Amino acid sequence: MASNHENDRLLDEILKQTDKKRTPAPAEKPQQSKPQERTSHESEAAVRPYEPKHAAQPYQPKHAAPERSVAQPSDMEKTTIHQKSEMPRQRTADSLDVPIAGEERPQVRPRPQQTRAQREAEAKKRKRRRRNKSASRIYGVLIMLTLIIVISVLLSVTIISVGKDMIGVEGTKTLVPFTIPEGATTADIAEDLHEAGIIEYPKAFVLFSRLSKADASYVAGEHEVSSIMAYEAIIDELTGVEVEDRVTVDVMFPEGTTVYAAAKKLEEANVCDAQKFVYYFNQANYGYKFEQYLPTTVSKLKFCKMEGYLFPDTYTFYEEMDPSEVCLKIYKNFNVKMTDTYYARMEELGLTLDELVTLASIVQAEAATKSVMKDVSSVFWNRMKNPAEFANKLQSDPTRKYVEQTIKPNIDLADQTIYDAYDTYVCTGLPAGAIGNPGIDAIEAVLYPNDTNYYYFYANVETGVTYFATTLEEHYQNEAMIKEQQKQAEEARKQAEGGQ
Repeated sequence: MASNHENDRLLDEILKQTDKKRTPAPAEKPQQSKPQERTSHESEAAVRPYEPKHAAQPYQPKHAAPERSVAQPSDMEKTTIHQKSEMPRQRTADSLDVPIAGEERPQVRPRPQQTRAQREAEAKKRKRRRRNKSASRIYGVLIMLTLIIVISVLLSVTIISVGKDMIGVEGTKTLVPFTIPEGATTADIAEDLHEAGIIEYPKAFVLFSRLSKADASYVAGEHEVSSIMAYEAIIDELTGVEVEDRVTVDVMFPEGTTVYAAAKKLEEANVCDAQKFVYYFNQANYGYKFEQYLPTTVSKLKFCKMEGYLFPDTYTFYEEMDPSEVCLKIYKNFNVKMTDTYYARMEELGLTLDELVTLASIVQAEAATKSVMKDVSSVFWNRMKNPAEFANKLQSDPTRKYVEQTIKPNIDLADQTIYDAYDTYVCTGLPAGAIGNPGIDAIEAVLYPNDTNYYYFYANVETGVTYFATTLEEHYQNEAMIKEQQKQAEEARKQAEGGQ
């Protein structure tokens, strides 16, 4: 694998090339005509007329010859001319391959006299030298090919590593605050992002920013980014409106609320679209610890995958937020509330996280007050510990209400198997999923139930009092008593209205 140092070196080269392209080329100066240079074979005489140092004097013989006509040569001249014409032409060194007088010609060294054995030994040496040269060439080619392959692999690894960082493949969805100081350059921002663990290759970010023409668009102030965001998304966030300038809104989710009810509240508060929120909330995979405890496969009978993980609380959001950012904030709150102590206790009881929030959602819906939650929890625990006696039926009325009020209005196609999987009068054991989002009191009630022998309970919704029973006969007595109480309360209400 290529080191970050090697990757940075390659990115430096790319940045240098882009710098060269961005720097305007200087204007070309008009070429000035240069004086024509003389060639080596031109003498100074070709430029200036020759001026001899001494003027030539006409030849004057010591003894003047008698005057004669040019047309009539003398007898001696005729003889001389005839002799010259018959003389053979003198040979020169150019006409024959003979040395010129006074010149030394190179001598060819004669071949030394060798025996046959010597000649064969010499031939073997020549063959050995040729083989060595061939082997050297092969080794050189192999070394060159190896270098090319190594460089190609390094480049490929660099491209893959930088590419992953650019698209945010291996990051987490956890939003972290990020501040851009006044006067910060793109390089400064890239280094700060690297130190914050948002990006891995600052130089690649600088290059991407330069190619995106975003260098002069960054907004100083507070922003929120995550390491799973692609470079493009990070740049969009950092060049957008500062967080402090955005309108905030508080949204409160009560205990027992459903994901669909929460989505409606968010849309009414102009935080995000309801359907998009439900979609992103059920995607999960935001990089929080509690997600490690989620089931690897989701049952087809489960209606809302992440029902139960929207922790009830009052949240501060920004108007027109990205739905994934809203989900991150809610997930973060649940992740903080689920401590290591809860995980350890969950494992002691043999519960999965999904089973914990599912049972807690039922306790949340059944318990009228916090004080009775642990007793209500003990009823369901006692029933699950005695499956034969109660046919492993929890028989909780809120599970039927969830089917009628949440599943049926929001399901695309009616599916009786899903309805039955949530109705604890029909299904065995826990339902297919949570029927709401429990608070921390309900979660603790499941983890630390009271030690009782209760198998039944009946709550008076008028007074908020819950009555527990060990036997079915006691349960019926409690039911009759509560109905009588409700009847008396109704008659008293009517008398009060009639007296007015």
